[in-house]
Amino acid sequence: MAHQYAKIAFTTTVRQVQSEQGSRNGYSKMDEGEDYNHLLSQREADFIQGRDSFYMASVSETDWPYVQHRGGPKGFMQVIDESTLGFADFKGNRQYVSTGNFRTNNRVSLFFMDYPNRRRLKMMGRIELVDNSNTELMKKLEAASERNGYRGRVERGYIIHIEGFDWNCPQHITPRFSEDEIEKAIAPLLAENEALKKQLEELLND
Repeated sequence: MAHQYAKIAFTTTVRQVQSEQGSRNGYSKMDEGEDYNHLLSQREADFIQGRDSFYMASVSETDWPYVQHRGGPKGFMQVIDESTLGFADFKGNRQYVSTGNFRTNNRVSLFFMDYPNRRRLKMMGRIELVDNSNTELMKKLEAASERNGYRGRVERGYIIHIEGFDWNCPQHITPRFSEDEIEKAIAPLLAENEALKKQLEELLND
């Protein structure tokens, strides 16, 4: 299997449904060639490090999936190398569902979203808790929050070994914008408005 994300996601039953729905022929091309979509290019690295949040899914001992939002300063999910990610996990509501699930099942699924540009990167991997004795790595993972003055308290660090990833089409992604993105977008309009007001005041004072 060439496409490593498809190797994981396209099970026998999934392939059967694709055949029933008429999409299997298009996806069969993903089986050809050398392995790909398991090593990050600069495109994926830049995209991931530009995010300030992601969605993370784990699986419990009872086989129930659990999806959780993880947020922090932009770039808190760091690219360690072409097959490894790492992030500092901040203190939350202290339910520790994901943390507990990872003790018995190290599989993890991630969604990275760029709502303004309607882009989405989905990823599967194996997650590993950073040992407390590995102070050098923890300092590296904490560096992003320290650089940005983020006030979240780091409780632990995680490393993710990438198994496969894929980009989704923009269909059905509704654009959404953060306060910072809105401020940047309207800044030229505000500046133009101030300039026009100044011109008007000068004309009225003449």
